[in-house]
Amino acid sequence: MTSRERVLAAIAHREADRVPIDHGSMRSTGIMAIAYNRLKRHLGVTQGPTVLYDLIQQLAQPDQWYLDRFHVDAVDLGRAFWSPDQGQPWGLPDGSPAVAPAWFQPEQADGGLVVRDASGTVIGKMPRDSLYIDQCFWPLSGPDGLDCYEPLAEKMQQVTWAGIPASPFDQPLTGERLEEIARVARHLYETTDYAISLSVGCNLFEWSQFLFGMENLYVYIAAEKRKLGLFLDRLTELHIENLRRLLPKVRGYVQILVVGDDLGMQSGPQLSRQAYHDLFFPRHRRIYRYAREQSGAHIFLHSCGGIYQLIPELIEAGVEILNPVQTSARHMEPERLKREFGRELTFWGGGCDTQRVLATGTPAQVREDVRRRLEVFMPGGGYVWNQVHNVMADVPPENIVAMLEAAYEFGRY
Repeated sequence: MTSRERVLAAIAHREADRVPIDHGSMRSTGIMAIAYNRLKRHLGVTQGPTVLYDLIQQLAQPDQWYLDRFHVDAVDLGRAFWSPDQGQPWGLPDGSPAVAPAWFQPEQADGGLVVRDASGTVIGKMPRDSLYIDQCFWPLSGPDGLDCYEPLAEKMQQVTWAGIPASPFDQPLTGERLEEIARVARHLYETTDYAISLSVGCNLFEWSQFLFGMENLYVYIAAEKRKLGLFLDRLTELHIENLRRLLPKVRGYVQILVVGDDLGMQSGPQLSRQAYHDLFFPRHRRIYRYAREQSGAHIFLHSCGGIYQLIPELIEAGVEILNPVQTSARHMEPERLKREFGRELTFWGGGCDTQRVLATGTPAQVREDVRRRLEVFMPGGGYVWNQVHNVMADVPPENIVAMLEAAYEFGRY
């Protein structure tokens, strides 16, 4: 069975030869470049530089040796768009080397980095000794933000997640670029057996936070529902227009379409179920159903935190795959999720506790954590193994090896 067949079987809720494994098919299932470099040293791997895949989170793009050694079954389409010889030498916060895209040209400031948009506005900072680039500008945070948000596409470029993009969106989506995306997607599909994912975002709740600021959004949800609804309609139209241009180019070549909206926190959803239903559900449903129809791909939602109360409506909206399955959050226990939603959802994640086990446990404890979680999630299919979110910089390489080897060893049907 090929990797692509294995992933598609899992999504169809069929038991294959083993549970599929993902490590790096999107920006919340991978490994930070610092941890990746330490792992390479631990394993004695010397081939090739470490390529930065996600600049904001400083994630590494998994190399072919990594995909092979750890039996990875899914990849991001973006990995096919540039190679290390197109980049520039880069120093990670711990001083270890990497390669970054040549277009990324932040300023050095006070021992850290400053990122500006085309107008010169500072939109992101990486302070000294920090591991991430932090958003520091909210384009619509002023008192008239909910009334004067046009030109919205330009305002969105002043947010770090759009201003510091990952491939293939690191170039404008001109007609020429769209044709290139089509060619590359077809080539990756025809020359590999991986399940291929493409992240298209289409966030609504998060984009509202990024643009207005969290505190303003919560006020608008409580006191300005009509105006906020009009803004969300405009944002939805913008997302659908982008999908209309992009999805026909990758139809048949991409199997997983990644959308995102972090709706949860450790204690539960960030908003009430009623507020979600009134403001976000109908627009999510419109986007997700359109994306499914136009791409033929399966809809994968990345939503951190405790979202148990919202899962029924997410399913109704068109979500087929849920990630990162933050099992340490309230009401997100593996047994509960599998029992209540395992026939309708494919869980893509939840395979190792990254908050309490992976960074601080022993390799034996990591293996046991993976084994126990597989026992819960794998019966009947509907499961793709991945840890809960990215592997952080401080995770010992021995634990990374133990985790990935356990996923392969204990994931056999």
